[in-house]
Amino acid sequence: MTSSTTNTSSITNTSSITKTSSITKMNPDPKFLIGVEGPADRQEPALWFAFRGRDILLKVKKNPTAVPRLQDFGELGLSAVREQYMGTLEGVHCYSVELEEGIEVPEGMEFLDLKQAHAKLSERCFSLVNKAVQVMEWDRVNQFCSRCGTGTLPMVGERGKKCPKCGELFYPRISPAVIVLIKKGKEILLARSPNFPPGLYGLVAGFVEPGESAEAAVVREIREEVGIEVRKISYFGTQAWPFPNSLMIGFTAEYESGEIRPDGVEIEDAGWFSAEKLPVLPGKISISRKLIDYFLQEEGLDK
Repeated sequence: MTSSTTNTSSITNTSSITKTSSITKMNPDPKFLIGVEGPADRQEPALWFAFRGRDILLKVKKNPTAVPRLQDFGELGLSAVREQYMGTLEGVHCYSVELEEGIEVPEGMEFLDLKQAHAKLSERCFSLVNKAVQVMEWDRVNQFCSRCGTGTLPMVGERGKKCPKCGELFYPRISPAVIVLIKKGKEILLARSPNFPPGLYGLVAGFVEPGESAEAAVVREIREEVGIEVRKISYFGTQAWPFPNSLMIGFTAEYESGEIRPDGVEIEDAGWFSAEKLPVLPGKISISRKLIDYFLQEEGLDK
């Protein structure tokens, strides 16, 4: 992401950003209860979201692909380098677990990177994988105080660590990013990153700069990446996203002026697409796709 001074005068009605009617689709799972301190003794049933690096261990003989349970680890003699309690899903305890880098793949299981897991798992399951990998990485990189080098200690009753020497606090880092569906009459702007699989197009997105509002980031990112101006920015919803530790804030906006000019770095191609002539789209459980599907529903279509 590049940094630039933002002219926020083109943002309309930012004091009363509206929600779209599809916001209920982005609601959290009401059956998952967040927890920080688990039971004194591990109890079944329990799910272990176990990672080797950023690759998650999944049971591949199941259909659909399943997250291993605590008993699977006991039977295979696997142990955790570190673990964090996440909470309960319909009464089932959930743990985020870091495994040794050199661990071999157990029979009937497979390590998948997060993008592969995203394609195979249900939205509900991937949302927990998303949470688990971010908790695991936060735990791993905050073993020692970055200020004085002293080993950190877990805080009581909240997801945090504290240095016993200098008192520095360490909470999980969340990086806010905006993603925008831009409408121009009956068409939407879709863009292609050089890192996308062949043929895939998505929405303009980017990280929020320090001291910047999400609405200002919408205007800046669109201007930087595709060279146009927008108006009527409306809030859509949010989605946690583990690439690497983002909170995607979704918006819709209307085209105002300018010609599309891809920046050639973040975006290699972009254009206006009608509902009847769409390219390959992102996966169904991403907020990018939910924004596009919202547009299709408005047009009376579904892809």
